[in-house]
Amino acid sequence: MVSLKLQKRLAASILKCGQRRVWLDPHGINEISIANSRMNIRTLAKDGYIIKKPLKIHSKWHHRHAREAKVKGRHSGHGKRKGTREARMPTKVLWMRRVRVLRRLLHRYREVGKIDKHLYHEMYMRVKGNDFKNKRMCVETMHKIQAEKLRDFELQDQMKAKRRRISLKEGT
Repeated sequence: MVSLKLQKRLAASILKCGQRRVWLDPHGINEISIANSRMNIRTLAKDGYIIKKPLKIHSKWHHRHAREAKVKGRHSGHGKRKGTREARMPTKVLWMRRVRVLRRLLHRYREVGKIDKHLYHEMYMRVKGNDFKNKRMCVETMHKIQAEKLRDFELQDQMKAKRRRISLKEGT
């Protein structure tokens, strides 16, 4: 096989690209090996024996594909982890997020009038005491407490009505 180093270097210089982008026609090796000047290389390039290859495109498809998989929860096993659990997602940050969400919920409920200031304070302290895992549990507890209060009021009203009836019977 003939060494075409010189021809490749000259072609790269003429075509204004790197030597890796220069393509030499394998069927025209004899013509190319004879060419030893820039003029000869130019004529070969014009004839199509020497071609400047197109730029290699770095596709983002693989990156997108991997990212979609990670969103689904793939590629996060023990082998992929570099830091400790605390370093990767600090428990303090999780706590701050949860507490802020719950406190925001309590503020909104109090402003709208869904809960009174007493229930707000009770729930606020329970949130601070880490009683609730998430927003749903907090809301369920609020509803439960309010339902109990309503039941107590109804029972008190019934007892008052009963006392009135008894006192009316005794009065007659």
